[in-house]
Amino acid sequence: MTENEQQVAGLVLAAGGGRRLGGRPKALLQHHGRPLVEHAVGVLLAAGCTRVHVVLGARAEAVREQAELEGCVLVENPQWEQGMGTSLRAGLDSLAGTGARAALVSLVDQPGIGPEAAGRVLAAYRDETSLASAAYDGVRGHPVLFGSAHWAQIAETATGERGARAYLKAHEPAITLIECGDVAQPYDIDTEADLVHLE
Repeated sequence: MTENEQQVAGLVLAAGGGRRLGGRPKALLQHHGRPLVEHAVGVLLAAGCTRVHVVLGARAEAVREQAELEGCVLVENPQWEQGMGTSLRAGLDSLAGTGARAALVSLVDQPGIGPEAAGRVLAAYRDETSLASAAYDGVRGHPVLFGSAHWAQIAETATGERGARAYLKAHEPAITLIECGDVAQPYDIDTEADLVHLE
């Protein structure tokens, strides 16, 4: 195990209620016969994260029952309906005091992003000031690596559906962009039409 793998925790944001999917929680959508949240956790583990925190919200109890998430830290976000920003805050809060010096953050609804892309971003970790992001044809996307030195300020600015967008925009020159367009596709599962991406 490299030092990077010990110091970078995985963080999956999986609380969304799938409003545009008829209220089906994204974490429970089926992909290769298993809940999507399992796939997202598997990607971070395969990329090299030795611990993964998962933020749950919509139908959290059903997710706990149906998904195999043994070994993960499950974090419930009672404010999930207010948007992804609340989940990012809850996830970063859950990492405080764990010894993690960075978080590799991914979204549950992006199954086109696999271990290769996540591993590239993980490899950009240097210390707690690290700030790195996957890029697709030069456009910033997920996963994103936040060194712990940034967590408090990110939590302050994470609101609604914006997550860390405002913080990242303000710190753009400091972000190491890692091109991943050759190994991943950054589509989201947001609407019924997007379900064609699930297998």
